[in-house]
Amino acid sequence: MQAQDSSWGELLLGKNATRSIALSGGIALYATNTYIATTILPSVVAEIGGLELYAWSTTLYVVASILGSALTSKLLQHTGPRLAYTIATLIFMVGVLICALAPSMPVMLAGRLIQGLGGGVLLALCYSMIQLVFEERLWPRAMALVSGMWGVATLVGPAVGGVFAEMDAWRMAFGVMVPVSLAYIALTHRALPPRDSEAVASTRLPVVQLVLLAAAVLAVCAGSVSSLPSWNVLGIAVCAVLVFMLIRYESSATVRLLPKDAFRFSTPLCALYATTCLLVIGMSSEIFMPYFLQHLHGQSPLAAGYMTALMAAGWTVSEILSSGWTGRGPQRAILAGPLFIVIGLVMLAITTPMAGLGEWRQLAPICLGLFLVGFGIGLGWPHLLTRILQVASEQDKDTAAASITTLQLFAMAMGAALAGVISNVAGINDATSDAGIANAALWLFGLFTVAPVLALVMARRAVRS
Repeated sequence: MQAQDSSWGELLLGKNATRSIALSGGIALYATNTYIATTILPSVVAEIGGLELYAWSTTLYVVASILGSALTSKLLQHTGPRLAYTIATLIFMVGVLICALAPSMPVMLAGRLIQGLGGGVLLALCYSMIQLVFEERLWPRAMALVSGMWGVATLVGPAVGGVFAEMDAWRMAFGVMVPVSLAYIALTHRALPPRDSEAVASTRLPVVQLVLLAAAVLAVCAGSVSSLPSWNVLGIAVCAVLVFMLIRYESSATVRLLPKDAFRFSTPLCALYATTCLLVIGMSSEIFMPYFLQHLHGQSPLAAGYMTALMAAGWTVSEILSSGWTGRGPQRAILAGPLFIVIGLVMLAITTPMAGLGEWRQLAPICLGLFLVGFGIGLGWPHLLTRILQVASEQDKDTAAASITTLQLFAMAMGAALAGVISNVAGINDATSDAGIANAALWLFGLFTVAPVLALVMARRAVRS
């Protein structure tokens, strides 16, 4: 697995500069909204209720994003880049407005669903356009730049969410995304090419696979609402059956969700996809981190938001560090990443449940743990994604590009749903004391260490292949 030499100047100067800004802007919009929502969610629950639906806010957002990402290829071929970005951003903006005006958690969830649909299209468009507008040797740096926007969002999202939450004006945190969305529409219309009149007509959508994929995530999330272990186990069991059905159907389908042989265990694609999914699941426990920090450690919404965002900051730092590595560097990055995640999650499992910590020297291990989890994911991330595009057959290039977002979002949704199951069973809803919240933190981070351990096993297969 070799990477060709390239420089950041080639990506950020000349005609590539405006393209880079347009593509990375879509990720920045999605990621900033994600951190705003994560930061203000405790304030939302305090005003309109719905703590038992806490994880649903992220899960429905990501499930809708999965559906949106699957629609991207068809939308792009029918409309061209400019109109596709405009439609996606407008849908996203409608969801933002619904969230800003939501009187109850069910309405909030509806807004998050619409947000996710538009955001999923934006994410997939950004990854799909990389292979279309940049040379292959620039792909790792382009992947790092686009994914690195999650790091930019760590500066903006928690600040916006935290400031408005402390002012008891969380609705305005959603509202500020409206003018930003309008500005992004103007940017993409100027920077991206119009529709290619000779573009080939789009293929059919893998409807059956998408339904099974969404149903699998929702089954786990539905089970997570109950504090009864039997319902939680039932949700996970139904999810397993639906995923099995998805694999069986996809293996013989003429209209595929993933590139050919992606579910064959012996293939490089299977190892690459499994590694990326497990890495993302490993970091999904962060959705409860603001809640833990505010209730166990007395942190303000702003401080809790920034501490949680250290995970994305670590991701960005390691991506920038490793994106230019060549020779055996990418292989080492892919193998080392899961080890950093394991160390980070173990630190969080030990330190987060210790209620009453208030001094920053006592909170430092939590901050370091969050940073290490993100650092481990980003270290090999650009090389994993580039390798997926390289390994896919020529006729599956477009499918492979769209699948990156689809599986990343699926893993995020599954991780969020499983986090909800573990937290509810462990007693996060116990209103009598903080013992239930501390117990939830212990079990959540402890059990989530399994994901990066399995990722290390699959990463070894991916590197060997």
